[in-house]
Amino acid sequence: MKAFFRSALFTWILASPALAEKLVDPSTVAPEYREAAVKRRAEQIKQLECAKKADIAKVVPRERTAFLLHCLEAEATQ
Repeated sequence: MKAFFRSALFTWILASPALAEKLVDPSTVAPEYREAAVKRRAEQIKQLECAKKADIAKVVPRERTAFLLHCLEAEATQ
């Protein structure tokens, strides 16, 4: 039973949202990397917007990647 609880705890720790990538804050980055940080933040915002669209459209998990890729390509062409 202890092994089950250990594996459950380990799985829970790995799946926690605290490990998720946070939005880049260009003001906290060294000046020589600020331009790259601004570009990365813009890309992260596009990804979050597409993820929200997928949530609103209630896209099933198996089709989510294709939906997100299509959304990001559409954003890039605009």
